[in-house]
Amino acid sequence: MPRTQPNIIITGTPGVGKTSHCDVLAVNTGLKHLSINRIVKDRGCHDGWDDEHQSWIVDEDKLLDSLEDELPLGGHIIDWHACDLFPKSWIDLVVVLRTDSTKLYDRLKARKYPEQKLQENLDSEIMEVLLDEARGSYDQGIVVELRSDEADDIEGNVGRIETWIKHWEQDQVASAA
Repeated sequence: MPRTQPNIIITGTPGVGKTSHCDVLAVNTGLKHLSINRIVKDRGCHDGWDDEHQSWIVDEDKLLDSLEDELPLGGHIIDWHACDLFPKSWIDLVVVLRTDSTKLYDRLKARKYPEQKLQENLDSEIMEVLLDEARGSYDQGIVVELRSDEADDIEGNVGRIETWIKHWEQDQVASAA
């Protein structure tokens, strides 16, 4: 049975505003916000804690196994800094949030990121690592790059995504007819 609601990945370097975008989208659309960091922790989809990077060591197989009954049904906004592990058949839109590296530095510094982790994330943003990952993993037509430099950008970005959702849903109805 075809999905009646899409699955959307909101991805980008830590500090670009993924969670803020996802929270507003979930409220506005009724789609379920899936914070992958929370799922990894709560469902034990990890191989322990990495002190150097101050993050969980994700077990991708356990993560996918924990999501395989939910995601194929649709209706989710996936909030994570990576996207390439999710099967294409589960994903309808990939939004890569980007931000100015000076603003990103300030955001990550305010989060008290260790210098090495801060620098790795800045390098990732500057080198467009996550944008390239998205473009290499999914069809070009479903990958969108949006700016997230100021708080005001969230409203405009969410509006664009909501419009996309409406069109996607209309297309589903039309193709079912």
